[in-house]
Amino acid sequence: MAPITMAMAGDTMLGRGVGERLAQAPEPDTILCEELREIVATADLFVANLECCVSGRGEPWPAPGKPFFFRAPPETADVLAELGVDCVTLANNHALDFGYDALTDTRELLTRAGVAAVGAGPDAGAARAYAVLETGGVRLAVVGVTDHPEDFAAGQDRPGVAFADLRRGVPHWLAELVGRAAAEADVVLVTPHWGPNMTAAPPHHVQDAAAALMAAGATLIAGHSAHVFHGVASRVVHDMGDFVDDYAVDPHLRNDLGLLFLVTLDGPEPARYRPVRLEAVPLYLDYCRTTVAREEHWQWIHDRYARACAAFGTAVAVRDGRLVADWA
Repeated sequence: MAPITMAMAGDTMLGRGVGERLAQAPEPDTILCEELREIVATADLFVANLECCVSGRGEPWPAPGKPFFFRAPPETADVLAELGVDCVTLANNHALDFGYDALTDTRELLTRAGVAAVGAGPDAGAARAYAVLETGGVRLAVVGVTDHPEDFAAGQDRPGVAFADLRRGVPHWLAELVGRAAAEADVVLVTPHWGPNMTAAPPHHVQDAAAALMAAGATLIAGHSAHVFHGVASRVVHDMGDFVDDYAVDPHLRNDLGLLFLVTLDGPEPARYRPVRLEAVPLYLDYCRTTVAREEHWQWIHDRYARACAAFGTAVAVRDGRLVADWA
C-alpha cells in the first residue's frame, strides 16, 4: 500500500465572532485562506479538534465562574465537510457549552454532513467510542479524550465527553480502548485535550500520559488545549496550538501564530502503518480567519518550534517553507 498523508489541526473554535461570520457567509473561505484550503485538500485524511458545539439552540452551561461559551451555527457542519474534514474530536471543555441539546445537534449535524465525531456522546459508551476512517485500504482509528472539565463527563445515562483525569495516570478503560483500536485498525491516532491553557511546554503528567498511551498501542498522539504549540517528541505532538479563533492575543506566547500538521504514514510495521515524517505549516491567525504565516511571523514560529522540539531531541529542518521532522 502507498503512503498516506493526514492533516491535523488543533483548537478549531468556530463560535462567538467566528460563528457570527459563518452565519453570514457559511463557506470555507470565511475561515481559511485559499492556500491553506489547497494544502489540506492534498491530505488523504483531515482530523481536527472542534472546540465548540454546532447548534441553534441551548442555554449556557450553568458552571459557576465559567467565562467562555462557544457555539457555531448549524451551517458550520457543512463548512467543515467542504474543507475536507473527515473527523473531529469533541472531547474538550466546550462540547457542552450550551447543554445536552446542543451536543445532540452537534453530533447529528456532523453525521448528516459526513464528518465523523469522537469524544462526546449521549452516554459514556458512545463518548468513548473510537471512529475508524479508511483511505487507500488503510484503516485509521481516532480516539478522543479530555482531562477537563470533570463536570462535562459522560455517564451511564448522561450525555457528555470522554473524560479521564490524566493527572492520575491513564485509566484502565482508556488503555484498553486504545488496545482494541490497535487490534482493529492499521493506525491509531489518540487526540487528547490535556493540560492547562497558555503554557509553552507540556506538563509532566501530559508527558507521562503520552508514554502510557503509546505503550497501550497508539501509533500517533496529537494533543491540544494550551492554545500554543509545544515541542514534538517521537510520534507525539504534545500540543498543536490553535487553528481558527477570535481570541485575544498573548504578546509573549503569541497564540495568533500556530501550525497545521501533516503527517506521512508508511508501512507496514509489521502489520501496521507508522508515522515517518511530520511537516508543520506555519500559520497566522487573524481575527476569525487563518492564513499562511510569512516573513517575521514565519521566522518567529520557526525559532520557537525548533527550540521546543530540540528539548525532546527532535531536529527540525526547513523544506519548501515547512518545518519538517523525520521519524523514519
